[in-house]
Amino acid sequence: MTKESMGIHHITSIVGDPQENVDFYAGVLGLRLVKKTVNFDDPGTYHLYFGDETAKPGTIITFFPWGDAYKGKIGDGQVGVTTYAVPAGALAFWENRLAKFKIPFSKAKRFEEQYLTFDDPHGLHVELVERQQGEANSWEIGEVTQEVAIKGFGGATLYTANAEKTAELLEMVMGLEKVGEEDDLLRFRAASDLGNIIDVKLSPVGTGQMGVGTVHHIAWRAQDDADQLDWKEQVETYGLGVTPVQDRNYFNAIYFREYGDILFEIATDPPGFAIDESPEALGEALMLPAQYERHRKNLQRDLPPIQVRNLD
Repeated sequence: MTKESMGIHHITSIVGDPQENVDFYAGVLGLRLVKKTVNFDDPGTYHLYFGDETAKPGTIITFFPWGDAYKGKIGDGQVGVTTYAVPAGALAFWENRLAKFKIPFSKAKRFEEQYLTFDDPHGLHVELVERQQGEANSWEIGEVTQEVAIKGFGGATLYTANAEKTAELLEMVMGLEKVGEEDDLLRFRAASDLGNIIDVKLSPVGTGQMGVGTVHHIAWRAQDDADQLDWKEQVETYGLGVTPVQDRNYFNAIYFREYGDILFEIATDPPGFAIDESPEALGEALMLPAQYERHRKNLQRDLPPIQVRNLD
């Protein structure tokens, strides 16, 4: 019997200047910076995590900020649009907020839902949608109160080089339910109440190129290590190669590239982001994996300073 995915664990993207990244996602969108660490493969670069107050899976967006990296191109083989869910009645607040910060946006309607669509400072496509489902986010900063705060992911739109196979994988392997088709989109729903709506764009848009302003990968939730190994077996049975388990400190991860060329990860919910910081202090200090702790002084000297600022 096919397992049923709970939905998105996190989404990881490549961006430019790290302070611009923090200002937008924390200062404008009101997310909490829940972890400040380094790229395990390039420790001279930050790896920044933003989410709700308690850093729950389904709320976490992460970034590799390379200030001098080349610009990417959003296209097939990537997450094309990252969707955030806000409380019912909150879109008017967000219209005013985007206008306040002079962020161009447009309105769209699909599957009977209203969306605000816009780009972040480095070109990532982002949208907001009102949803009743999902626990409220108690994190507040500036004018972003609990009543309007982003709850977490609404979902994502996948741009794929092979829509038929990507859709087959989501339904037959990941266990998402196909719930509708409209215009050029096929919609799927996962079991959780956040990060659960995935739209697949049926027509190709041209091959994406990895770089600043593109999503690196999308990660799906596993309940624990045993569940992750079950997922690994299921994906391999489908005919895709899966990496060995990778220790990412805050979760364990496996990776595979699906037939539409999108990089998928399956990440465990535990141990979570409070493993090396108290819940009250998440994101305040530079947290390093053990292998880089002896380089802390040099890393702190070379990494550009960043801070969460109340832009209101």
